[in-house]
Amino acid sequence: MTFEKTNPRIARLIGDLKAASRENGAPLWRDIAKRLEKPSRNYAAVNLSKINRHTQPNDTVLVAGKVLASGDLEHSVTVAALNFSSQAMSKITGAGGKCLLIEKLVQEHPKGSGIKILR
Repeated sequence: MTFEKTNPRIARLIGDLKAASRENGAPLWRDIAKRLEKPSRNYAAVNLSKINRHTQPNDTVLVAGKVLASGDLEHSVTVAALNFSSQAMSKITGAGGKCLLIEKLVQEHPKGSGIKILR
């Protein structure tokens, strides 16, 4: 039995990611689309402490899920995710970083190069 995503934003995002993968020859976007097709209980939930440990200043990070505010961010990074907690957004921007939705990241980096995936 197959289920369709009931959230129109996620359904549209999955289609856009697959199209971007085909048009740009970027397997990264197909991988993220496959992760988002799974049940939402399997989405990533990443804390800022993990982002801080696994990144360098000015890195671009992609989270196929939600970014949570536990921990501190000591350098500026660009973080793209499906959702952010409000505290996580304020901590990221306070450290000089940027918060993007996945849709915006696809527009800015169509080839998907130089992006780290965290889960």
